[in-house]
Amino acid sequence: MNGHQLNDLPDESEQMRPYVICLRRQILQTNDLSVQTFSDNFLIKFLRARDFDVALSSKLLLNYLQWRKDSPEISSCLSPSSVLGLLSTSYHAVLPQRDHTGSRVLIYRIGQWNPKEWSAFHVFRISLMTSEIISMETETQRQGLKAIFDLQGWSLGHALQINPSLAKKISSVLSDSFPLKVRGIHLVNEPVLFRPVFAMISPFLPEKIKQRVHIHGTAFHNTLREFFLPHVLPVEYGGEGPGIEEVCQGWTNQLLESENLLKQIAAHPTGDICDYLHFQKKLKVNSCRNDDV
Repeated sequence: MNGHQLNDLPDESEQMRPYVICLRRQILQTNDLSVQTFSDNFLIKFLRARDFDVALSSKLLLNYLQWRKDSPEISSCLSPSSVLGLLSTSYHAVLPQRDHTGSRVLIYRIGQWNPKEWSAFHVFRISLMTSEIISMETETQRQGLKAIFDLQGWSLGHALQINPSLAKKISSVLSDSFPLKVRGIHLVNEPVLFRPVFAMISPFLPEKIKQRVHIHGTAFHNTLREFFLPHVLPVEYGGEGPGIEEVCQGWTNQLLESENLLKQIAAHPTGDICDYLHFQKKLKVNSCRNDDV
């Protein structure tokens, strides 16, 4: 079976076992790892993100672990309540409807971010929290995500927050340090002031990601619909879905409900709490069955 066929299988499929075993063996042979094992479900996230190419999955997982180690100012604090003020401005949302390919669709409204109150690290932390949550979804592992960045309101204050070091960290998460497939990046309302920042990030991005960047300008109401069906997008973005304020509030609630989960991920040496989550899921299913008896 090829990678795409394997990706269609459920996590419990026996046909996945050889790939999981091989990836675990490769990772644990790494000399500088202090952990003794990794759960199957955690490894499957990385296998799905690279269509079951074990070598690429191993590189991705090692990059993820290194990123967490090198960026404790972001990865060690995944508390939605700590950035509730920024979330409450309707800065960020994961849309309730997937696009026609099954990808999750994320929106970031940069103009809602006040750089005098919130640093770029706070903003990046929100992105990381969302990434951790959606990377647990099997369909998202298979089909990836697409992001819309609304840059209306981008100012010099925003630009001064982004230095080369942070630009490299941002590009690392977008390219090869997180178990998610980035299927598209859409920029709307981008001002001239944003160009130097994009030029700073761009050299760190692989060619395949650069090819997935689409710049729409202020005429995005029409051009976004070339990539997304109307029912997916909020009305403010030329769609027929729920309004942006509603979807932002909905995702803020989702993050707040995941507070304890995110804190566990941040505190874990590798972020691997998949065995615990899998156990809780089975417990919930069995409880529902018992209630039906």
